[in-house]
Amino acid sequence: MFELPKCTACERHHFYPRLVCPHCGADTLQWQPASGHGVVYSTTVVRRPNGGDYNVALVDLAEGPRLMTRVEDIAPEAVVIGLPVRARVVQQDGAPLLVFVPESAS
Repeated sequence: MFELPKCTACERHHFYPRLVCPHCGADTLQWQPASGHGVVYSTTVVRRPNGGDYNVALVDLAEGPRLMTRVEDIAPEAVVIGLPVRARVVQQDGAPLLVFVPESAS
């Protein structure tokens, strides 16, 4: 799956990776596996003139951090605030990419 930085001093996760904890300032950070569970905090649909519309979403992870991503396996306009989602790592242009799918589809 994927990992998040976690402070061993205050036991809180954060994202994006930093050298010190943004919550307590400690420098005792470790990478920990994430549960992959989250909830859509905000979403919008990006419209393309030739089709291929997609959504951009902010997802609140179960561990606390919020990150920008997209939700797949659902029509872009069907992604709604509060939708439970689950992480999935896909390949795009030969590189791994973290996306989310509705919890019911995973």
